[in-house]
Amino acid sequence: MSDSTTTTDHDTIRAWAQARNAVPATPRGTQEDDGSPGVLTLDVQGYGADEEDLEHVDWDAWFEKFESANLAFLYQEEKADGETSTFFKLVSRE
Repeated sequence: MSDSTTTTDHDTIRAWAQARNAVPATPRGTQEDDGSPGVLTLDVQGYGADEEDLEHVDWDAWFEKFESANLAFLYQEEKADGETSTFFKLVSRE
């Protein structure tokens, strides 16, 4: 198993996502009344949820929610076999 890393650095998170063709997203139906993202995720193209299930949001809105929810980004750079990993999880900073 490959090691995981936790960060709150916006540039690191954005670079990790962009290297994997991932965009900030929220599951449809979880948005706040003011239109801001509800549950946060990344839409890694070619993996995971159907595009109909996710709504893409801009990075500013994503990071605003990330900070207000006091989250950290747990991720892997590589799988155990050396391939690029798309594993990530949003966790509490506490």
